[in-house]
Amino acid sequence: MPTLSRRLPTALLTTFAAVALALAATPATALAAPAAPALAVADLTATIRLSNCSASLVRYPTSLGSDQAMMLTNGHCFEGGFLPAGQVITNRASTRRGTLLSSSGSSLLGVTADRVLYATMTGTDVLLYRLTRTYASIQAITGVTARTIASSHPAPADTFVPSGYFARVFDCDVHTFVPTLREDQWTWHDSIRFADGCATIPGTSGSPIISAATGELVGINNTSNESGQSCTLDNPCEVADDGSATVVQGRRYGQQTYWFTTCLTAGRTIDLTLAGCLLTRPTA
Repeated sequence: MPTLSRRLPTALLTTFAAVALALAATPATALAAPAAPALAVADLTATIRLSNCSASLVRYPTSLGSDQAMMLTNGHCFEGGFLPAGQVITNRASTRRGTLLSSSGSSLLGVTADRVLYATMTGTDVLLYRLTRTYASIQAITGVTARTIASSHPAPADTFVPSGYFARVFDCDVHTFVPTLREDQWTWHDSIRFADGCATIPGTSGSPIISAATGELVGINNTSNESGQSCTLDNPCEVADDGSATVVQGRRYGQQTYWFTTCLTAGRTIDLTLAGCLLTRPTA
């Protein structure tokens, strides 16, 4: 992460200019999900390079082609810095920019956000932006279809992590789930633990976790234990019910994203008051 360490220090940040393009509006037709291949190709489809992190072009299962597109990354990749424990941002104006990549990693299109739909580092580590362009517009210009956020809890499976920042794909399988993961002031629940051999590096924060079976986005990469310390910045620990902490240097983790689908209205907006909504709510 910060890696909180998967996020790069300021000295290494790269500035990317947005590409100004215009397209006529399209009708409000349903956005077809990408057809699930026999086995998803482990490439950089729908990845986005940010100035300090990785991100991806995403859609809900119910998104329409006429909807404004969305960009997903980690909460700790927020342009204003790390969000304090307990903070939740919703519906805030933004001008965040990124570069949409092709499946092979070449730059296709500058994208610009106009709003933070949801962001937090509490409970999970996610940041969802609304972009100025529609899905139909982006697909017409680039041929790229957004990754679908899976609507159910992932299972241990063959997955990969494509990083927009590095234009590189990492072989990281979902191994198991950690009820409580703690790093410095932040606590996350039902975190994804990757299998041994996952070798994500700083800058891969915010990369999607993609199912090799379906091509859907089943989680988001966010942190690893860098130096073997316990529960400190860049050194998450797994916390048991009795409060004891387990630390394994080099273990890498991701966070849940299907939670977004538990909070959607019929109009595809996030409503944190819906029964069954799993996203963290702002404190009163």
